[in-house]
Amino acid sequence: MPGITATIITFNEEARIAEAIASLSCCDEVIVVDSGSTDATREIAASRGARVIVNAWPGYSKQKNFAAGQARYDWILSIDADERLSMELADHIARWKREPHQAAAYSMPRRVFYLGRWIRHSGWYPDRKVRLYDRRHCQWEGDFVHEWVKVDGSAGRLPGDLLHFPYRDWNDHVARIERYTELAAQAARSGGRRGNLVKLALAPPLAFIKAFFLHAGFLDGWRGLAIAYMGARYVFRREFRILR
Repeated sequence: MPGITATIITFNEEARIAEAIASLSCCDEVIVVDSGSTDATREIAASRGARVIVNAWPGYSKQKNFAAGQARYDWILSIDADERLSMELADHIARWKREPHQAAAYSMPRRVFYLGRWIRHSGWYPDRKVRLYDRRHCQWEGDFVHEWVKVDGSAGRLPGDLLHFPYRDWNDHVARIERYTELAAQAARSGGRRGNLVKLALAPPLAFIKAFFLHAGFLDGWRGLAIAYMGARYVFRREFRILR
């Protein structure tokens, strides 16, 4: 039966790290790699049984690969501090450990809790993510932001939701858009991409239409409208910053 090491990268996550660790009962080891928190993140993680390692921030992908490299086991379950395993997902992973398996990685659906409600549409669900993987055949890739797991081999699918609590409130969502669009613009410029006035004008309304209509965001009510607006805002701020 393969052991699993859960890895979480953190920075100032004292309000969320305990619940994230508590959801990992199906894992045999929990590692928290912290990039210099000034709050009680490390102390709380250690008190919950995690092995805490401090490592200066090298970027999302590099930090997650560093965390995987410290693991006792080759199978890695990587989650963020704002995520939790649902009971269903934890049960399926525990069952998976007792069964034969051929894939090098496994994806799971991720469900987002946004402004007081679980989102079922808007392009935010099922939003499958590869999070359980064999580090001998997989690694994290992507610079700046929006990292992903590159899989050398086949990928299976697990049932059960990974629960995501990405934004504390509306202002937190706005602040993250500002931070992430700056990183996305840096990535675009470093790849040689230039700004485009046509894309600046057309891409934001298209992003709104895609989320609200094509992905049935209207079924999520006013939260679907908020998600579509924020998606358009993200695209506008990213394209505007690429032009600078």
